[in-house]
Amino acid sequence: MSSFQNNFLYLDLLADSICDTRVKKVKQVFFTQINQLIDWQQISTVIDKYYTKGTSATGKPSYDGLLLFKICLLQTWYGLSDYEVEDRINDSLSFSSFLELTIDQTSPDHSTISRFRTAMTGAGAYDELLKSINKQLEQHQILVKTGAIVDASIVETPLKPKGKSNYELEAQQQQEQSQEVPTKTVEKKYSTSVDIEAAWIKRGKQLKYGYKKHYVTDNEGLVLGVLTTKASVNEISNLETVLKTADLPKDIAVKADKGYQSEKNNELLKTLGLKNNILKKATKNKALTQAQTDYNKLISKTRYKIERTFGSIKRWFNGGIARYRGIAKMHTQNIMEAIAYNLYRSPGILMSKA
Repeated sequence: MSSFQNNFLYLDLLADSICDTRVKKVKQVFFTQINQLIDWQQISTVIDKYYTKGTSATGKPSYDGLLLFKICLLQTWYGLSDYEVEDRINDSLSFSSFLELTIDQTSPDHSTISRFRTAMTGAGAYDELLKSINKQLEQHQILVKTGAIVDASIVETPLKPKGKSNYELEAQQQQEQSQEVPTKTVEKKYSTSVDIEAAWIKRGKQLKYGYKKHYVTDNEGLVLGVLTTKASVNEISNLETVLKTADLPKDIAVKADKGYQSEKNNELLKTLGLKNNILKKATKNKALTQAQTDYNKLISKTRYKIERTFGSIKRWFNGGIARYRGIAKMHTQNIMEAIAYNLYRSPGILMSKA
């Protein structure tokens, strides 16, 4: 290599070091790291269980499921729509290389990408894809199940009703608690521009309309399992369902905010053979003891990492806003963000262990 080439390479690496993380992600090195880290054939095997390629309406062979899944990854990493990712693939050599498309091959069109996502969502395939990728990360000792953290975050949707009052909010919550579904009322009240599968929740003085994503992470914040509910679902009543998404080994500690603290959840963790590291909560006329306060501070040194996971997904991938309508597609969005987050952090974690 000539001195000119060495200088050019040095300047390129220097530029990488001073660019922000979103710029660095577009570099070929990131895609190369992911392709070296993940055995895509294993992922393809999972996809092929749920997605049949067949032929298109014009008689041409349809696109491979793994190609379409990797396109969905690119969408999530860069916050792109179906139209935008199609254009970027056709314009970007690094994108094409990651997808193993030759220079004369064009991207699948936006409708093909949308149909793939819909088919995989309908088949319930994304949970297994997260598990399959996580299994490989475990083999690399990137993801380690020595502990677990549980928390939830609201994902707002722009498809919300207009003029919702506090009284209507309380009435809706009462109807949901009694498991009644007033279909006719909903049809009259909401226009077709409203996502009727979402729900209102009040946080402080703010009303939010959307969904809630419940994550189980390891002690470093990598996502082990995902549950999606409407925003009005209370975390305290949902712990068992959330934990079942993560396939946790016995005898590890489960850390959670004090909002999960209840006798029922304490008994649940005993039954599952998991250690209870839920934050202590003061009760009426009974403040926390100094020992309980110290305990909460100790647990919080690790528990905060799941909040970092939620925040990073918002910053890096423009997450935190619903891009789709309905709880099934929102679950797909939440899982894809979890997969994208785990993979995005993996090269750095692996290098730190070297």
